[in-house]
Amino acid sequence: MEYRQLGSSGLRVSVLGFGAGTFGGSGPLFSAWGQSDAAEARRLIDVCLDAGVNLFDTADVYSDGASEQILGEAIRGRRDRVLISTKTGLPTGEGPNDWGASRARLIRAVEAALTRLGTDHIDLLQLHALDASTPAEELLATLDGLVRAGKLRHVGVSNYPGWQLMKALAAADRYGWPRFVAHQVYYSLIGRAYEADPMPLAADQGVGALVWSPLGWGRLTGLIRRDAPIPPGSRLHQTAAFAPPVEDEHLYRVVDALVAVAGEAGHTVPQVALNWLLGRPTVSSVIIGARDEAQLRENLGAAGWTLTPAQVAALDTASDVLPPYPHTPYRQQPGFALLNPPMV
Repeated sequence: MEYRQLGSSGLRVSVLGFGAGTFGGSGPLFSAWGQSDAAEARRLIDVCLDAGVNLFDTADVYSDGASEQILGEAIRGRRDRVLISTKTGLPTGEGPNDWGASRARLIRAVEAALTRLGTDHIDLLQLHALDASTPAEELLATLDGLVRAGKLRHVGVSNYPGWQLMKALAAADRYGWPRFVAHQVYYSLIGRAYEADPMPLAADQGVGALVWSPLGWGRLTGLIRRDAPIPPGSRLHQTAAFAPPVEDEHLYRVVDALVAVAGEAGHTVPQVALNWLLGRPTVSSVIIGARDEAQLRENLGAAGWTLTPAQVAALDTASDVLPPYPHTPYRQQPGFALLNPPMV
């Protein structure tokens, strides 16, 4: 297993992390993701640890907190071997202060997460989405207090607009508060919008990407092809309405390329899709999920090898789309590469 720095922090994370969204399985969305209980979760974590995975990601909204609780039970006795990443900010109730990132909500949410996880600290807390009603200064000052109290080690965000992330980083620098070192983002061969603004910002500011839904919400497993409908057991039957959208022809074009590259590389379609992400700029870790051990072992096979430049180029070409305004005009001009030099 390869390990990378999480953004500009000193924290080293495995290039493949494990997403615990399949733990618990309650509610219309999360029950379709998976329904692992504590015993099954412990077995999946055993497999991850044997493979060198050290990052385990969850959130307070996953199965109404059951994911955090089961993860805590599954790592009991080996807390020092794992890094816990969790998220807060989305609604967890119907009250006016049951969502967002106000000082009161953040403190309450962190204390509740610590209890469910059965630990005294969280290695990485991420704001699950932007709360535009809470000033960045209130948010960051609260996080600073939680870090100083030893309850948080590092902080990050998820699904943030680039300008809001930059605003928070500037405020952190101004007042000496902890900087966001991670941005958990949707990124896949059928969802490359991250590359337009958040990726250049991350490269410039030292923010590591943690990739969620790297298989395009289950569309890049190899089971969906031009001549094959969504299989009966696919979670897409229950969760497609929640998924980032993609046009059918674009999906099929990417899958065609994945199938061809997988045949050349001697790996499965999902392994190729995951491995492509590991070669992208700013990516610190790709969060994989699994409903069972076989699926987990297949996904873990995405690490430890590299695609050839020709194979990467084939996938790049098949998945490329024009970025949104104002980036599109520059992409259409000669010399575009001079405006966007390679990121390392």
